[in-house]
Amino acid sequence: MRSDLMKKGIERAPHRSLFKAMGYTDEEIARPIIGIANSSNEVIPGHIHLNEIVEAVKAGIRLAGGTPMEFSTIGICDGIVMGHKGMKYSLASRELIADSVETMAMAYSFDGLVVVPNCDKIIPGMLMAMLRLNIPAIMISGGPMLAGELQGKVIDLITVFEGVGGYAAGKITDEDLKQLEDEACPGCGSCAGMFTANSMNCMAEVLGLALPDNGTIPAVHARRKRLAKVTGMKIMELVEKQILPRDIATEKAFRNAIAVDMALGCSTNTVLHLPAIAREAKITIDLNLFNEISSRTPNLCKISPAGTHHIEDLDKAGGISAVMVELNKKGLLDLDAFTITGKQVKDNIQGAKNLNPQVIRPLEDPYSNNGGIAILFGNLASGGAVVKQSAVDKNMLVHSGPARIFDSEEDGMKAILEGKINKGDVVIIRYEGPKGGPGMREMLGPTSAIAGVGLDKEVALLTDGRFSGGSRGAAIGHISPEAQEGGTIALLKDGDIIKIDIPNKRLDVELPQTEIDHRLSQWKTPDYKIKEGYLYRYAQQVTSAGTGAVFK
Repeated sequence: MRSDLMKKGIERAPHRSLFKAMGYTDEEIARPIIGIANSSNEVIPGHIHLNEIVEAVKAGIRLAGGTPMEFSTIGICDGIVMGHKGMKYSLASRELIADSVETMAMAYSFDGLVVVPNCDKIIPGMLMAMLRLNIPAIMISGGPMLAGELQGKVIDLITVFEGVGGYAAGKITDEDLKQLEDEACPGCGSCAGMFTANSMNCMAEVLGLALPDNGTIPAVHARRKRLAKVTGMKIMELVEKQILPRDIATEKAFRNAIAVDMALGCSTNTVLHLPAIAREAKITIDLNLFNEISSRTPNLCKISPAGTHHIEDLDKAGGISAVMVELNKKGLLDLDAFTITGKQVKDNIQGAKNLNPQVIRPLEDPYSNNGGIAILFGNLASGGAVVKQSAVDKNMLVHSGPARIFDSEEDGMKAILEGKINKGDVVIIRYEGPKGGPGMREMLGPTSAIAGVGLDKEVALLTDGRFSGGSRGAAIGHISPEAQEGGTIALLKDGDIIKIDIPNKRLDVELPQTEIDHRLSQWKTPDYKIKEGYLYRYAQQVTSAGTGAVFK
């Protein structure tokens, strides 16, 4: 066993003595030791209950003859850090989480690993660690939050964010906003829509690194604890058979994940995280692959913010397996891909049914013939830009308008709330990329404010930062090269005409190349906004959004 390095032989008597100081018996020490990376804390609603999930995992491990040993990781709630300096640390925390799990698993020579995350950057960070370590490992998430309800209307966190814009526009009162605030998030779990956390939980399931139903069983359902127990038992099987993460997360698995991503209309952040996770498996995912798969994959679901359904509705409709069954009607998946169950995809989805064609559209009646995400290229985004096209109003799929330039999220948000943005404008928020932010902040505040003041069908928002999975409208992010690196976005001036053509995957500024070159010759690289601590080191090491914002 791998753990023999720290527990077997005469020379390891001191090591065993230290284990016994924690109450472990000789029998427990002799068994396979399974590390459990628990990201539970008291600052994230998606993680407040993870100790209960971990206890269920431990029960499963013990049932199957192993010894669980739990350790912790950090975790950040994107909703709580949204719109202020704290958001600079969110994406940056992904690398810290991957590094910390790697450090613990290598230091303690665990025989296997169970990772227990639930929210935005914690999930990809732990998946990255699983593939980097390539020891027997499995993921189980804490599950999605139930949607809230107010006056017979289903609501969620995005309703509150958009309520802020509605309040600024005089559409709702203080009391209305307070009611939204009180009722939108009824309990523990990752926020109820197809936002980044739930998108990545679904991706983990499709990649085969988590058990079926991981992406959709609500946090408060007993099925979630039962799945956690089965996960604990499954890791023992993986250790016995030495089934490794890179045996599962192959190129065909990533292609399957992107196809389901397109069918679901997942968060644009999947375009950051899937390439970063693949890199740890020694696989390169080019941004063009997203467009290639999107071009043949229909969008079957409109989960909040793209529509009125929530993850609990998707679960009741048959979950991710039902979506995969629909996609298989057109041969859009590789059913031979191997998964953590020890079986192939075709075995996992056998018997699954679409139980609600209003939630999961049948393949012959999709919302659109193309997937939920599009990658745009052009003289404004030679390295690519990302938009959740399934959440864009049809009138904004092709748009041309004057640029309104802001060099920070705060400046852009202030202008929106003060009513200084006009119909037809293209709001540009720059110097918020991986290096320029630093940390590539999410822009749920500005996009929700635009929707709240009623301009989401008439105004576009472009940024070298990124958007929450909760963003809707013509919100185009991840513009690469970013402003800090001298990308064209850094050279724009107020009034420049921006041309958006999502059907043809184009994003351009109406300027001759000679003018772009002239402006670039006059541009100087600005100082980093932060010059100390982790964010300074992050800014110096991080690559562009087009490569997944991984470290050099």
